[in-house]
Amino acid sequence: MRKNAPILALLLILLGVALYQNYGTSLFPFLGGSQATQSKQTKTLTAALAEEAPKPGSLSPSFALEGLDGTTYRVGGERDKPVLVNFWASWCDPCKAEAPDLVRFYEKYGDQLDIYGVNVTAYDTVEKAEAFVQEYGIEFPILLDKKEEAYKKFNGMAFPTNVLIDKDGVIQDLIVGILPPKDLEAKIKKLLKSS
Repeated sequence: MRKNAPILALLLILLGVALYQNYGTSLFPFLGGSQATQSKQTKTLTAALAEEAPKPGSLSPSFALEGLDGTTYRVGGERDKPVLVNFWASWCDPCKAEAPDLVRFYEKYGDQLDIYGVNVTAYDTVEKAEAFVQEYGIEFPILLDKKEEAYKKFNGMAFPTNVLIDKDGVIQDLIVGILPPKDLEAKIKKLLKSS
């Protein structure tokens, strides 16, 4: 077995390089990468997984996660208000760019719209999530997806991913990646009008 160890190690390295070249940060989100590369890779994987991904017009997958505040929050089925579910990680640069806009939207629309920030803690840590929340002054609930269960239900491929769900539990929009703030706000307004 010792004679074959270098060959096995080389094969594993080549396999890793091949997977990274084909799927990049979508398969290995912890490796980062440029936005252009991530965008191209996300589109490729999005097309491959589109048949299985929840689509606008379909019922949202249900999940329940504990928040940083110790409360359990639920998504799926009928609710009092529509909800924006934001999947993020503390190391994600687009998430950092989007955080101030989400804070502003919560201040502006919080009486009409729930916003749940879902930290995909499987790729992060609770401590880093808490520091992120503190840094950006986030007051909406932050849920911890420690086993990536909720993120997988939405076939999560990139951070951030935003899901807009109406009061009936129907997905109205699913946004992979960051949008300009005015475009995201337009989608929020459309969701509020339809609810």
